[in-house]
Amino acid sequence: MLNTKILNTALKAVKESGKMLIKEYENFDRNKVSFKARNEILTKADLKSEKQIITTIKKGFPKHQILAEESGKSQDNSDYLWIIDPIDGTTNFSMHNPLWSISLALAYKKDIILGIVYLPYLNELFVAKKNKGATMNNKKIKVSKNIKDNVINTYCHARDKKYVNQAIKYYIKQKTHGLDCRQLGSAAIELAYVASGRIESITIPGANSWDVAAGALLVKEAGGRVTDFKNKSWNLKSENIVASNGKVHSQIIKVL
Repeated sequence: MLNTKILNTALKAVKESGKMLIKEYENFDRNKVSFKARNEILTKADLKSEKQIITTIKKGFPKHQILAEESGKSQDNSDYLWIIDPIDGTTNFSMHNPLWSISLALAYKKDIILGIVYLPYLNELFVAKKNKGATMNNKKIKVSKNIKDNVINTYCHARDKKYVNQAIKYYIKQKTHGLDCRQLGSAAIELAYVASGRIESITIPGANSWDVAAGALLVKEAGGRVTDFKNKSWNLKSENIVASNGKVHSQIIKVL
């Protein structure tokens, strides 16, 4: 389970990667991007970050499993699974928008026990430990208490046309019924923002586990609620995710 060595290794991994990524970000040339798929950017910074994080984890825990966005899942046989998104918000990164993050989670027997979302350029480190609460830069965080006044909803989506259409319908419904709804470009950050009370909810059709695993634990540990679109508890195999302060959750599910 979670111990000091695991936590220190995780923190070292994201901080070292973050330090490297700041240099890459400040000198980034947008003309040098490549594409994994249509409109899905891949940069050398993604690959360098992922390699660096995996190397740090493997030094401490060589037998642990790894699931990373760019390199996929390792073949190690272990109850521990590290889930890595080396840059969540690569498009933001490429256009010199500071809303990009590193997302790192650890699951033990498919149960997430540690979640870290790190915004290197903004110097914000969100950490959640199962049954121990959530923090931002070592200060306790909680979800907001807003029910209907100044409620902010964000949305994100996978790139498959089905999920894009779902997200568009959700956006139209919310915007035409007086609720603020926007897209920040990083699911991990949006989940961290729900956990810290900056926004009330995030809705993601077609959620990849590396995008949301760490943030899902953050929201739970900050007192929020995390489900799929059918209001069932979210898990690593869930196709979609809704995370909220809990107070607006039924409203979101009703819209979905």
